Amino acid sequence: MKTITINVDDAVYQDFALEAQRMKRPTAELIRQAMERFHEQRLARRTSLRDIRPYDSGGAVKPLTSEDDILGEMLERA
Repeated sequence: MKTITINVDDAVYQDFALEAQRMKRPTAELIRQAMERFHEQRLARRTSLRDIRPYDSGGAVKPLTSEDDILGEMLERA
């Protein structure tokens, strides 16, 4: 684990400190968890839409025709 020094707005730090006191946990632990959550939600997930497997939701509502604009896109990669 890396030790860092950061500047935090007084009001933001006070909110974390009050919540940490309420939860009977160290303020640094709450801030560390907030950073980990940000990392998981915003930085670690770099999945391309091409990597997501399709979901089978049943049959087609209506058949595709040559007039449907996504048909050409789908057939180009096949």
